[in-house]
Amino acid sequence: MAKNQKSYTPEFKQQIVDLYNAGGTSYPQLEREYGVNRSTVSGWVKQLSPIKVSEGETVTLKEYKALQKETQRLKAENELLKKAGAIFAKEQ
Repeated sequence: MAKNQKSYTPEFKQQIVDLYNAGGTSYPQLEREYGVNRSTVSGWVKQLSPIKVSEGETVTLKEYKALQKETQRLKAENELLKKAGAIFAKEQ
């Protein structure tokens, strides 16, 4: 992390995203009012805005990516267990 780089709390980031998603507040307004770079706000909006996955259920992009990563890990684990099961079945 750079020496002069600001650090923001998750609550602050979510507050900015909520203001943007509520409408009526643009990136330039948020930049002026809170002193946060427009590209930073844009990144937060992409990461923290809810995505509707089904009726009444939403996830953020960050949560979605974590779920994808977990799914890949579980698939790899499942393949390993299948191979191990086949090896043990041959031995008997």
